[in-house]
Amino acid sequence: MRKIIGGFSLILIIAFVIIQFFQPEKNKAAANSNDLLNTNNVPENVASLLKESCYDCHSNNTRYLWYHKIAPVSWMVDRHIRDGKQELNFSEWGTLDNYDQIISLDEITHEIRRKTMPLKSYRFMHPKANLSDAQTQILEEWSKKQGEALLINVIN
Repeated sequence: MRKIIGGFSLILIIAFVIIQFFQPEKNKAAANSNDLLNTNNVPENVASLLKESCYDCHSNNTRYLWYHKIAPVSWMVDRHIRDGKQELNFSEWGTLDNYDQIISLDEITHEIRRKTMPLKSYRFMHPKANLSDAQTQILEEWSKKQGEALLINVIN
């Protein structure tokens, strides 16, 4: 029985080592002029909140921690990033038309108000991403104000 358990453990260790060679491509790109922070006059306090709580999954630049490099965690992180960027990519903000920006700002307001963003799993591993009620209010007010300004621009 010990030989079976020992052999099985060895197989698991070998499999774990092998999967480390199958890492997803890192989400790192050069800064670009289409980024929200480059296309809009975002107040520093809002920019800081967005970078800390949103940009890892919703931009082309993720801050990777040591455990993000270990499969299968790296695969899960990659999936979160791909899903996040598909919903909203702040690095491509300048390529969105006004209507899409208005919709995105409205969604930001609703997601943070309902506390569905950032994801619980992200907040668990990144305690600084937990938004206080005051921080949530700051982001809500900013996104509403931006959305209203865009809507006025569209109407005129």
